[in-house]
Amino acid sequence: MSIRLLIADDQALVRGALAALLDLEPDLEVVSEVGRGDEVVAAAKASTPDVALLDVEMPGLDGIEAAAALRGAVPGVRILMVTTFGRPGYLRRAMEAGAAGFVVKDTPAAQLADAVRRVHQGLRVVDPSLAAETLVAGTSPLTGRESDVLRAAREGGTVADIAKELHLSEGTVRNHLSAAIGKTGARTRAEAARIALDNGWL
Repeated sequence: MSIRLLIADDQALVRGALAALLDLEPDLEVVSEVGRGDEVVAAAKASTPDVALLDVEMPGLDGIEAAAALRGAVPGVRILMVTTFGRPGYLRRAMEAGAAGFVVKDTPAAQLADAVRRVHQGLRVVDPSLAAETLVAGTSPLTGRESDVLRAAREGGTVADIAKELHLSEGTVRNHLSAAIGKTGARTRAEAARIALDNGWL
């Protein structure tokens, strides 16, 4: 019996390449491909994969949010995150969302296929260098609201814009921004957002 795979990646070329490589393996079969995180659950319900390979950065829902939604809706599907960005915070958040594995996209094809098999068997698979970085980096110092405010600040809006988007008062937004800037050691909110993003906290 082949291991049935769902691949979610917003880059069509990458998605197609992953599908082609994995389909070459005699025991692997790609049964669904999607380009948005908010299409993952519906695709999984329709195609009944054994393992879902999810990119982290996708429109609609990011891969980590899609992983959490998939675990809630179709808990039998095992999840392997496959990403260009090996940021330590991503690994921790992905595991908390229910992912069983986390590898970077430059993983050789044979190793990726092996990671799929191991995840399918119920094992955890994590890129070793990323695991070490995650231990060193520790957990995100930001609260959920501080993360929300920094995500909104990345779009470059004013405090009033952020307050309106998040249904908060302007004073509360300023307080969260100030706390986030302090915790990241940044000088500006843009720098704080960049540091948080680089660490995978957003």
